[in-house]
Amino acid sequence: MQYFSTRDPQKKTISASEAIVKGLAPDGGLYVPTAFPSLTDFIGKPYNELALEVLKRYLTDFSEAELATCIEQAYKKYNPVKLNGHYLELFHGATLAFKDVALQLFPYLLTTALAKNNVDKTAVILAATSGDTGSAVLSGIADVPKTKAIVFYPENGVSSVQRLQMTTKTGDNVHVFGIKGNFDDAQTGVKEIFSDDTFKNQFSDDYFFTSANSINLGRLLPQVVYYFYCYSQLVEQGKVARDEKVNFVVPTGNFGNILAGYYAKQMGLPIHKLICATNKNDVLDEFFKTGVYNHEGRDFHLTLSPSMDILISSNLERLTYEDRDLSLFDSGSATDDETMATIKAVYETDGYLLDPHTAVAKYVYDQYRAKTGDETFTVIVSTAAPHKFPEAVACAVGENQLTDVPEQIADLDQLPVLHPGVVDDLKAAVAGVLG
Repeated sequence: MQYFSTRDPQKKTISASEAIVKGLAPDGGLYVPTAFPSLTDFIGKPYNELALEVLKRYLTDFSEAELATCIEQAYKKYNPVKLNGHYLELFHGATLAFKDVALQLFPYLLTTALAKNNVDKTAVILAATSGDTGSAVLSGIADVPKTKAIVFYPENGVSSVQRLQMTTKTGDNVHVFGIKGNFDDAQTGVKEIFSDDTFKNQFSDDYFFTSANSINLGRLLPQVVYYFYCYSQLVEQGKVARDEKVNFVVPTGNFGNILAGYYAKQMGLPIHKLICATNKNDVLDEFFKTGVYNHEGRDFHLTLSPSMDILISSNLERLTYEDRDLSLFDSGSATDDETMATIKAVYETDGYLLDPHTAVAKYVYDQYRAKTGDETFTVIVSTAAPHKFPEAVACAVGENQLTDVPEQIADLDQLPVLHPGVVDDLKAAVAGVLG
């Protein structure tokens, strides 16, 4: 399997390991596969075995033994995926968010790719985060040899738990900065660094730059696995018949998670609809309703679901770089009030706690079903544990319901803050880290 940039009309290809090392293409585009492989024999496979089946079809310059080792190392402590009724819980990893699924694996894929490409420099992994990517990157990269992670997050755009997960992180090779702006500002600043050869060349003797955001294939492709795993579980549990189509509702900001579902569909997974759920920053909802993507001049809203407070959804380029049939998608949005009401209603009815992002998805699904009458079995992709957003959840259902705090965050407020810095110049911050 080869890959090319979404912005290269000549479609010049590189290997999978090269694409992982580079992260973003030199022309600013995102790497996409030349074709989609097929996967049909997957029912009943354990998660690690299924991960191997998916990834070996995309990462064809990795040996099966290399991939198997990467996967085993990544998931030996936490299996981050669990199907709970209609909810695909992706928050059982190191930082209690779906980003762990890929970012527990990414460091192993990256270091293997570095060796394959004879790269003997330290990888500087730049990441912009709306909350969850940052802590997952730091958890995955901390103390990995020949790597440095530099994470930027919006100073006033994450939850208290998300902030502490980042600012208390130990590791000689991890660095965290708040920025005076929103996620889009952080993402734009990181992309500017990638495209500024003059800046990067100052450090080229010892370092090269790459990304751990979902613009990197090493982040995106592992997310394809859990769509297949979820469907396999549904069949095994008798909730759907083999080859029966299902829907997935995905709370969406940067479009990586739902794009992984699109890749799974292209590989043959029986998906009827991918339903894109957004908050008040509803640029993606507008896109699927009108066919026009326009983030210019829109108001940026800070919401109770901060990981979705995004207007520039980078991964959408992987869907729209050439003409695509968008009939697979539906969409909707939820306000903060609707999000809070959904958390409360689901808890009172089912005794099940939703985080604000999953609540957005549940609200959008309820609206979709009322609008369409679609009775297809539907999975709601649950992207974070409710304990990551204690203020919002407690406001909806009361503080007494947030019991059984997961071990991953139980002592966060007792840890020293190691990364208190807030910056407005990302390049200066990177230069300061690299000397």
